[in-house]
Amino acid sequence: MSAPATSLPPARLSGLFPFLKRYPLVVIAGLILGLIVLAAVFAPFMFTRDPTSMSPLQRLRPASEAYWLGTDHLGRDVWSRLVYGARVSVIVGLAVAGLSVIIGLVIGLISGYVRWLDAVVMRIMDGLMAIPGILLAIALVSVSGASLTTVIIAIMVPEIPRVVRLVRSVVLTVREEPYVEAAVSIGTRLPLILTRHILPNCIPPLIVQATYVCASAMLTEAILSFLGAGTPPTIPSWGNMVAEGRLLFQIAPWNLLWPGVALAVTILSVNILGDGLRDRLDPKLAKRM
Repeated sequence: MSAPATSLPPARLSGLFPFLKRYPLVVIAGLILGLIVLAAVFAPFMFTRDPTSMSPLQRLRPASEAYWLGTDHLGRDVWSRLVYGARVSVIVGLAVAGLSVIIGLVIGLISGYVRWLDAVVMRIMDGLMAIPGILLAIALVSVSGASLTTVIIAIMVPEIPRVVRLVRSVVLTVREEPYVEAAVSIGTRLPLILTRHILPNCIPPLIVQATYVCASAMLTEAILSFLGAGTPPTIPSWGNMVAEGRLLFQIAPWNLLWPGVALAVTILSVNILGDGLRDRLDPKLAKRM
């Protein structure tokens, strides 16, 4: 009897099960991140209320059947704000990781292959790396006002040079390979060389780098919101919740505890997933599996 059409090929199964057995934490981290993303997408259906709705008569209430994680100093439901706050972290993390990787990839490919541009571009990247993200965010907020877009731009700018350096290092190695030199000798155009011969070698390290950028962006967004230079207070975010909850920690510790735990678990899961992807995509480590 033939195998079902939906079954995985034996070659894939033989490589999948050892990975799951050797890296169970990676699987758990992936599941946790999947649940967080689903909660952020389907927040209105997660038994939540309006996260900005205030009820002064219900302020600082502990966990109960009506309020699963209690209420804050304005009577807002902590559970609802926690779930909706996941949206901010997910959007910022994915947006910063995606934009910085795309922009850094383009700049890194050109800088690494075109020798006369390398020195100019890398000096510009060094200058951008010298700009602290927090100071840049404060400057942008003072000019354009607090918004989610401002936070994404402020966090993205310092991350681009790190991606550029990674891509540039790969390009400097790959462009000396015989198949690249052969493509140049037969007159292959530069865009085709970059996309067909060099770009595939940059994808695995970029995937790993994207996970670390995503985790760093989430943490930076929370820090900026805690300092008042991030998302507006009207938008529920984990950083805003921690900033508001710290003042009443002795009276209502749940206002600080739950967003702090959610932020720590999310960042830890992203980092663990990045480590697993690095081990899987690194040919030297993959041979040991």
